Amino acid sequence: MPSAAGAPDDINALAKGGRTNIFGFLLRLAARLPFLFIAGRSYGPDLVGRFALAVVVVEFAAQLATLGLKRGLAQAFSDSGERSHTHVAWDALAVAFVASAFASVVLFAFPQIMFPSGEMGRLEQYLPLVVFASAWTEITLAALAYRRNVGASVTARAIIEPWTISIAAFVFSFFTKQDGLVLSYMLSMLAALTAALIPFLRSYGMPYGWRPEPGRLVALARHNIPLAGADAIEWGSRNVDRAILGYMFAPAIVGIYYMAVQIASLPGKLKTSFDPILGPVITTSLAAGDRKAVAQQVRQVGFWIMAAQAGLALMGSIPGKAVMGVVGPQFVAGTAAMAFLLTAEVAASTGAVCESALVYIARHLNLMLSIAALSLQVALSFVLIFAARWAGWPDTWQAAGPALALLLAMGTSSIVKSSVLARMLGAPVRGWRWQLLLAAGVAIAVGTIFTSLPHRYEWAELVFGEPAIAASYLFVLWKFAFGPEDRALLRRTPKAAVA
Repeated sequence: MPSAAGAPDDINALAKGGRTNIFGFLLRLAARLPFLFIAGRSYGPDLVGRFALAVVVVEFAAQLATLGLKRGLAQAFSDSGERSHTHVAWDALAVAFVASAFASVVLFAFPQIMFPSGEMGRLEQYLPLVVFASAWTEITLAALAYRRNVGASVTARAIIEPWTISIAAFVFSFFTKQDGLVLSYMLSMLAALTAALIPFLRSYGMPYGWRPEPGRLVALARHNIPLAGADAIEWGSRNVDRAILGYMFAPAIVGIYYMAVQIASLPGKLKTSFDPILGPVITTSLAAGDRKAVAQQVRQVGFWIMAAQAGLALMGSIPGKAVMGVVGPQFVAGTAAMAFLLTAEVAASTGAVCESALVYIARHLNLMLSIAALSLQVALSFVLIFAARWAGWPDTWQAAGPALALLLAMGTSSIVKSSVLARMLGAPVRGWRWQLLLAAGVAIAVGTIFTSLPHRYEWAELVFGEPAIAASYLFVLWKFAFGPEDRALLRRTPKAAVA
């Protein structure tokens, strides 16, 4: 399809943001792996499981507290007219602060929501204090992304946050294992907020002349409720499985599953990394009435994300036991769950990118589709768990049920959302290309060579197998699937092209 007007510059802008965030993803990967190793080896499945349940509740509260402004802020800026963007940004921060305060009070009053087992360390009760830190970080980074500053997101999310939690977890393991993981998480959230606030204040400045106006703040919150619901449901689809497991299995099972989630969720960061730059580009095209350009942007970014996530899924799944064994031998039982979760990220990529446009075109319809997908996932999770339990399978096999449910629900959601968006835009939006199957087949063949080695050579699966899987996959993609616009992601764009 011919490029729409202005589309080349949009693709260049997306490619520039994508390059920055892929670099950030690699940094995040390098920093997250030490944390997984330290948590698995020093704290063990029980403490990791308890930590996982507490954090999932706090992160959900923080997600609600942003009230959809992570993506809605771009449209608020576009609709602000003569009003200063600085004042609009501080309106958003004020709304998030009030929502965070309410969420924190609820969690302080009912700590059993975070710690259903009743076990709670001396300092873990203060965990709700970081709700506002997470919410403010998301909003300040979204404001910076509107001005095409995605480097701040890389610094905060890919360097400061993961390295802080890794280093803190290592230090606390010598002093307080009971509270160590939660304290490390709290420090990382505060460090990320600091790293986001500094460039935000440099770019937008202090809110001189701004005063919180309740009417305006309520209107902003009400306008973003559909976005907040979509964000909460998307977040819930990635985390409700932990909540289900937490109320049906012992903390050790949750801890094993959590490690699988942490490894499998890394590819998902590629999609969220594009959100800050994709939102402003889409809203600009929609404001100009150029729906063909929106379809092109969704289709292009969808392919980039799907191709990258498929490669990472192959690298994680083929030598899956070796990957989980790095965290600790007791976590190898989560290999099947990790494989399902990695594949779910690939299946979800199309729907997730389509949602980036649907939230601006059909907010309420997108919300209904997301609710339906989440409902399907929850229902399938219980069905698969009880079916495995009835069959007499061990707990670790039963616990893979929610991961398979996520895969099936996300695949269904992607098909439905892409079909709906394509009809609305009058152009195809799916990034799928058949060459991906060829690349995956070659990578599987190469990876099988290394996984067939005797067990004593398991280290070779990681040292030599992983690079070989990645190289073979990328070679086939580059040779048979990448076109000129795809290669824009990997080449340096002249500054004038993205100004």
